[in-house]
Amino acid sequence: MSRKIQIEIPDELFAQLMRVAESLGISNPEEAATVGLAEWVSRRKSDLDDRDPNEKYEVNEALDELLEKKK
Repeated sequence: MSRKIQIEIPDELFAQLMRVAESLGISNPEEAATVGLAEWVSRRKSDLDDRDPNEKYEVNEALDELLEKKK
């Protein structure tokens, strides 16, 4: 199951997103934003893991699945 989120970002952020995507071989900014968001959530989730170890791997598992699909 997946959900759709639409956001507006400033032109400068979009340009930076495109540069990063191109340098990593990611074909479009949407995919780059998805990977970036997954990594950000994973990092923030690790901060919360110290508070609630019962939810420790849920986000990391989702990131692993996303990266596996990209291969």
